[in-house]
Amino acid sequence: MKKRLYFFWVFASMMVLMSCFNKKGKVKGLPDDGQLHGVSPSSKPSIAKPRGMVYIPPGTFHMGPSDEDMNFNFTARNKQVSIPGFWMDATEITNNEYRQFVLWVRDSLAAKELGYYKSAAGSSGTGGDSAIAIDWVKAKTIKYDASNLEKLGNKLILAPDNRLYGKPDIDPEKLIYRVEDFDLFEAAKRENAGMARSNFIRRYNQKVYPDTLVWMRDFSYSYNEPMTKRYFSHPSFGNYPVVGVNWKQARAFCHWRTHYLNTFLEKKKFAVESDFRLPSEAEWEYAARGGRTESPYPWGGPYIRNKKGCLLANFKPGRGNYAEDGGFYTVRVDAYWSNDYGLYNMAGNVAEWTNSYFSESSYNFMSDMSPDVRYEAKDSDPPLMKRKVIRGGSWKDVGYFLQTSTRAFEYQDTAKSYIGFRCVIDLAPRMKK
Repeated sequence: MKKRLYFFWVFASMMVLMSCFNKKGKVKGLPDDGQLHGVSPSSKPSIAKPRGMVYIPPGTFHMGPSDEDMNFNFTARNKQVSIPGFWMDATEITNNEYRQFVLWVRDSLAAKELGYYKSAAGSSGTGGDSAIAIDWVKAKTIKYDASNLEKLGNKLILAPDNRLYGKPDIDPEKLIYRVEDFDLFEAAKRENAGMARSNFIRRYNQKVYPDTLVWMRDFSYSYNEPMTKRYFSHPSFGNYPVVGVNWKQARAFCHWRTHYLNTFLEKKKFAVESDFRLPSEAEWEYAARGGRTESPYPWGGPYIRNKKGCLLANFKPGRGNYAEDGGFYTVRVDAYWSNDYGLYNMAGNVAEWTNSYFSESSYNFMSDMSPDVRYEAKDSDPPLMKRKVIRGGSWKDVGYFLQTSTRAFEYQDTAKSYIGFRCVIDLAPRMKK
């Protein structure tokens, strides 16, 4: 049984090795002298620097409050931890960037409905059929005007009863992305040793369109209809952080971003890379500090204003002077100064999802080496098990939540008008010639 778990990996490795041998069974390019020379992978090194990301070097820091704070005594005691190097988005994911994901899902589903695909294994399909490889040359020619939308049928467009003035349009509820990945966390558990590989493959469908109604739902007796109607769709907000995205949608975006990159790398015969993902709670705090271990804010501290009296982040100053910091709601993702690692808005603007499960006691039992407490909650689990750590504070929070060590949580299936996210990725070191 145990062998079956590793059979696929062994088979894949054998195929790579076989490509390195010639017809006589000798390794290509190696002398037949009976000596050990080593065999490198057949693929070439891939990307050196991901677009829009900055490198966070490895290091050690004190996670948690730098000073005595009664609010932290039970949930975030100071703990020294070490973090390996990784790459992180310099800014929060923007509406434009998330829209690329949404439109990719729309185009792939539309192409499938119109028959613009190739039957193939190792596909780039979505929407529930992993054996469909989209013909993207044809998919890019699809026009979403009234006449062509009718050809897509009810599987993608609004039902007649849901239209205004009978105008056909894409139904956001039908934009569904198919997630398929391997749960290494479960496969690595000792009690699961010997189980078949299929037990650790996750397959599920995820709606991707942001919940634009959060602008009204989050604030009772408040007029926010303009943000509901325009924030995700109007070009003026293109470089503002995407909101209305729950934790599961953020994870689906990371999955798509990985697939999108690796499909390109495979086409160019480059080595595929590791997955884009949400940062762990420890990684987020380490990156937010920017090397300032004992400082309360990403820019240092201990003040939220500079010497000229200007506010250094987008939050809720005083008792609700929202406009004083230059933004009433959110602001551009590159507003204000970056921290010493080149990361923008690690305090304020929008709070950010992390990959970590929120437990009041996690600081007491987590590892001191790249710590991350995780739990993959099911839809049937109680709310307590669905809590995910959010960090950084937002445009509607008071200054306390801007501190790099402040912890908060939200439920993984809940979207808010003040929570966004950014991605990280672990890249292999570049080979030296």
